[in-house]
Amino acid sequence: MDNDYVLNLDDILRTIASAEVVRFRFGLLDKRLLIDNRCNELEGPLVKLVDRAGSSEESFRNLKRLRPRFPLPDKMTAIWWPKYVSTLRSTGVWEAIVSRIADAGFADAVRQSEDALRELLRMEREEIRNAITGVGFQTIWPRPVR
Repeated sequence: MDNDYVLNLDDILRTIASAEVVRFRFGLLDKRLLIDNRCNELEGPLVKLVDRAGSSEESFRNLKRLRPRFPLPDKMTAIWWPKYVSTLRSTGVWEAIVSRIADAGFADAVRQSEDALRELLRMEREEIRNAITGVGFQTIWPRPVR
């Protein structure tokens, strides 16, 4: 999976550094990584795994429900991540995410980030295991009947 796609890391890193709200979409997972960098004196940035939305309008409604103290942003940037979750670290993308979150000064948000990454890694391992064992997947090469 990782060798088939070329990413423009410079664009991704620029987006992480500048965007208010970013959603990462992953090839194997239904969950999205939502990063809302907005904060105020009471509430820090948000890093959370969220369900896939059916439309951009639904994404905005869900964000408003999660962050009622903040106005809706002008836009949410979606980043398609067709590689393994672990490559977020090896490419420096994860470091950029955590660095931006940490710069806001809210330790809970940094912990949220690490919790979200651990959960993404766990879900990806489970999905790969399910694909190998056939749980929830249909093979195109069925086993011969004996």
